[in-house]
Amino acid sequence: MALFGLFVACSEQPEHFTTDVLNGYTQVKDQGKASSSCWIYAMLAAIETEHIMQGDSISLSPAYVEYFLHRDPDAPSSGRGMAPTLLTLIDRYGVVPYQSMTDTTVSPPRWAFMLGAEYTPREFAHSVCAPSEYVALTTTSSRPYRTSFVMEAADNWTREAFLNVAADTLLSWTEQAVRQGHGACWEGDTGRMGFRWKQGTAKATLTDVSTPPSDDHCMAIIGLAHDDEGKPYFILKNSWGTDNAYGGLLYMSYEYFMSSTVAVVLPRVSVALD
Repeated sequence: MALFGLFVACSEQPEHFTTDVLNGYTQVKDQGKASSSCWIYAMLAAIETEHIMQGDSISLSPAYVEYFLHRDPDAPSSGRGMAPTLLTLIDRYGVVPYQSMTDTTVSPPRWAFMLGAEYTPREFAHSVCAPSEYVALTTTSSRPYRTSFVMEAADNWTREAFLNVAADTLLSWTEQAVRQGHGACWEGDTGRMGFRWKQGTAKATLTDVSTPPSDDHCMAIIGLAHDDEGKPYFILKNSWGTDNAYGGLLYMSYEYFMSSTVAVVLPRVSVALD
């Protein structure tokens, strides 16, 4: 029994990764088990990283967005959405700093304060995320590349347009943006056999590669790493708390990214749109 226990303990040790790039990010938050608001947390986290790269320090309130989401006449009762849906909602309702509203059951503040300045929530939202600052990207062979289309999905209830690019272009643009310090938001399939949250890794299996991805989760991409064999990984910040091998972070292999991505949202300045 003692030997068996030692084997289990050793087998559960976190994998070793070498960090190549780690961009600034705010504390790992927890959306709660009953919440479908990962897309809110992840896209806000990407905006936060973008501002940290620019020398600003901001942490934004998911609770504020959720409050208005549940009162939006067009929003589904499930509370689901896609990463660019968040951009539409903060343009519509605004956003406030994290400490200004941490609970969806309280009334939202009428003002947002930052560095001694006073803003309405919409003014504050536009100061941290200008309209059209980000571009939503996807990859599908059923549409012409370098053209935009509205993704027909129940979660895309705000009718967001996605620019379709080749899969290798999506990978290279995402890697390039992260290397430059930009915030990025990943959306895709975490129901795969190779997704292991407790172990903090996502690696593609043969089954993952051979089946199209579903859209069930969003996370922010905050860095790049490689394993001891030299294989590259993205470092992602999740919104399921810190109870995993890497304190709420996850290492996603490039193969998993290629097989399981539905969309990525990047700052428009970081991609070669021309």
